[in-house]
Amino acid sequence: MADAGWTLMTNHGHVLMCIAAEPTMRVRDIAERTGITERAAHRIVSELERAGFVSHERVGRRNHYEVHMAMRTDHPLERNLDIAMLVDELTPIPETGGRR
Repeated sequence: MADAGWTLMTNHGHVLMCIAAEPTMRVRDIAERTGITERAAHRIVSELERAGFVSHERVGRRNHYEVHMAMRTDHPLERNLDIAMLVDELTPIPETGGRR
């Protein structure tokens, strides 16, 4: 498939998926994994926190994030889905061929 120059999910969705998959992931690693700058990743994490989708607790020198799975977005197409449903559906299936 040729690179279309766009993606179906937003950077906010990508960052949320990273945090859900690995709650202790550093912002630097989130940025690398999502292909955005560290500054943009930090801004998005802050926006997700302000919106109530994510919170964090400092554990030693690292942040431990928590995704609030019961949250829902305001978008009409997503209004009936909580974050847990989206995260569950978008979590990659392991390459072993088993279920999630």
